[in-house]
Amino acid sequence: MEKIRWVIEESEKYLANTTRDPESQPLVIDRGEGVWVYDIEGNKYLDFTSGIGVNNLGWPSHPDVIKVAQIQMTRLAHAAANDFYNIPQMELAKRLVQLSPGNFSKKVFFSNSGTESVEASIKLVKGTGRKYLIAFLGSFHGRTLGSLALTASKPVQRYSAGPFSIGVFHVPYPNPFRNPWKINGYEKPDELINAVIEYIDFWLFQHVVDPEEVAGIIFEPIQGEGGYVVPPHNFFAELRKLAQKYNIPLIDDEVQMGLGRTGKMFAIEHFNIEPDIITLAKALGGGLVPVGATIFRSDLDFKKKGIHSNTFGGNALSMSIGLKVVELIKELMPHVNEIGKIFGEELCQMKVDDCRGLGLAWGIEFVKSDKTPDPKVRDRVVTEAFKEGLIVISAGKSSIRIIPPILKLGIEW
Repeated sequence: MEKIRWVIEESEKYLANTTRDPESQPLVIDRGEGVWVYDIEGNKYLDFTSGIGVNNLGWPSHPDVIKVAQIQMTRLAHAAANDFYNIPQMELAKRLVQLSPGNFSKKVFFSNSGTESVEASIKLVKGTGRKYLIAFLGSFHGRTLGSLALTASKPVQRYSAGPFSIGVFHVPYPNPFRNPWKINGYEKPDELINAVIEYIDFWLFQHVVDPEEVAGIIFEPIQGEGGYVVPPHNFFAELRKLAQKYNIPLIDDEVQMGLGRTGKMFAIEHFNIEPDIITLAKALGGGLVPVGATIFRSDLDFKKKGIHSNTFGGNALSMSIGLKVVELIKELMPHVNEIGKIFGEELCQMKVDDCRGLGLAWGIEFVKSDKTPDPKVRDRVVTEAFKEGLIVISAGKSSIRIIPPILKLGIEW
């Protein structure tokens, strides 16, 4: 532990204060192999975090992805892809358009992260001339100022950053376990759905903002940082009806849940609707490179050249990696659904207060007798799991997210 303590002390001295917690998880990662992570003293840990959804194909990545990266980086990596053209960028854009839900014309903008993909979506919908956006309580959409204005997971994430320049109205998410109406959404899903839709259509649109000024509604199909909350199945269909009534685009934030995590390529496919915009990141880079993507209805495209661009987005290295990642993930869908069913059955038999999820995206929550969150118990479970060689991370006020890599075991690393 001496070397580990030294690295942590030096890191705390020179690195910004972020979300690392040396008390609960003093992990100094040295290397990874598939679903296993090793620290600098040789201790081995089973990973149930997948690098917060980045290493869906294992650590450091799937061998086939690594091969593609090695070949591409000797030919072309950076390509100034928003000023010139490269074939991998074109091919990945075509593939994402083909795979994403929606039988309509679509385009793609590539960036470097999830928050950037969300920022692009904000600009796209504001290009309609409308002013405001609607987001959900419990949501997490990023930490840059535009996406942070949409985020409403924990007050600390917005601390000292406001006021925000974009107009956002937050509404309750249809959390079956805990919501303002105290409706048991597992037993009465339609009642919960109706409560949320009524809140938007009556209380918000008739008292606060004219729907004709709303540029977009953004949501996570399953809330990630907010606690891995799965809404009632019909919610997004009803939200789609409401959005169509007022011609409001829907923005589907798939940064954490997209690309196979839930047993489908896009999590929204479980809910049978076609969003106008989809944001991606995390897993698309195969654990090797940072990458973001915004897939959008073609008529929402930026109205003039130069409204939006960046330097590294669409670089040939990350695009080649993304192509291989998408190919491998598509093949893994039956495996994710098979193993996900086992995870769900086992997790929901544990002594937890709520258990919810799809595929290999599961959340377990701990609460007190009055159903208020119990973060102390949750934090103790995280710490004890680490001591036993299992890495998990928290979500929401008192939940743990269970998101292991989705790869099949038996691959040679």
